[in-house]
Amino acid sequence: MAKNVAQSATLASLDQKLALAKRCSHEGVVAGAKAAIVATIATAIPTLASVRMLPWAKANLNHTAQALIISTAAGAAYFIVADKTVLATARK
Repeated sequence: MAKNVAQSATLASLDQKLALAKRCSHEGVVAGAKAAIVATIATAIPTLASVRMLPWAKANLNHTAQALIISTAAGAAYFIVADKTVLATARK
């Protein structure tokens, strides 16, 4: 009988930890997606403007390079913010 009580307490603890992990990861994904959107806009505007206005950028940054600049900034923002959010949520 005592074994069943210990198992149920352990399962309840595992369920709580799993629920906490799901909540932390969900908050991290949402915050990361918001940061990626902001970073995309923040890098797309100057990148596209510089390609139109600066002769060096017009000559050296083709469409692939422009997309790489923008997507790198968005990906970095996503992972940095998601990681920090998950860690901050887990500490609460």
